[in-house]
Amino acid sequence: MNELRFAFRQLLRNPGFATAVVLTLALGLCMGIALGAGFRRNREAISGTMAGDGIIVGGVKLCWCPPGRFTMGSPRDEPERRRGEDQVEVQLTKGFWMAKHEATQGDWKRIMGPLPGPLTAELPEGDEFPVGNVNFAEAEAYCRKLTELGRQTGELPGDWEFRLPTEAQWEYACRAGTTTATSFGDRLSSQQANFKGKPYNGGEPGPSLNGAAKVGSYPANAWGLHDLHGNIYEWCRDWYHAKLPGGTDPDLYAAKGTATKSEHGVISRSRRGGCWADDGWPCRTAFRLRFEPERRYDHIGFRVVAVRP
Repeated sequence: MNELRFAFRQLLRNPGFATAVVLTLALGLCMGIALGAGFRRNREAISGTMAGDGIIVGGVKLCWCPPGRFTMGSPRDEPERRRGEDQVEVQLTKGFWMAKHEATQGDWKRIMGPLPGPLTAELPEGDEFPVGNVNFAEAEAYCRKLTELGRQTGELPGDWEFRLPTEAQWEYACRAGTTTATSFGDRLSSQQANFKGKPYNGGEPGPSLNGAAKVGSYPANAWGLHDLHGNIYEWCRDWYHAKLPGGTDPDLYAAKGTATKSEHGVISRSRRGGCWADDGWPCRTAFRLRFEPERRYDHIGFRVVAVRP
């Protein structure tokens, strides 16, 4: 109170003091805006406004992916395209938040406890490295636990939840508005993504790490998402179908009965993104692979999305 009385007397006696106060308040406001820019801890409505808007829920950084339409898959003249990439039109009627990074070992230990599988020479220990050797059920358990945590802290509304992305959500977020073979254009350099071997379509050669990199070590796409090309494969929630799902909000999570069987009669979930052990071409946006949900491998991990079902 004494400080307030002193400030008021100074305002009356010294007009210049008022100017200093105004400047100080303006500076403080600007600093507050700067500190609040980028990622904010969510205590408000969770829907984003602009693509790439950032919030933090449960300690996980998320980027906003707005509703929209896009062409999923690859054109027939895209170099190194594979079967199962025939293009379809997709409309996503609801925006969603996608994790800025692949789920890390630090995230896993904080939310779940001990790592789900062993570390390897290619997947070293470190809180900033992606979690690998995780099967589909374990990745889903992580999503449920993160949902509980977000609701307990009040950062996640009760009608939102964390999940693995559908293939459509994953590719839409990876494209971030682009129509090229990768989110960086029709070439991919190993300076842009962590992969081993030949760059894609004439991309510039860079370092080959022969193992996982810390998340966020490579450039983000236009929506602020890192490592969707390379580093570690990412589980998607869909049962793998040879034909891409098109239409409105496609989600093949429950479509087990129509899933495409392998030559051994086995059905699988989908995975996306390529990894450190690949050449550049499997890191293309449209490339997709199958993997049996009960299996694990050190180069297969995941990232989460927050959705309002």
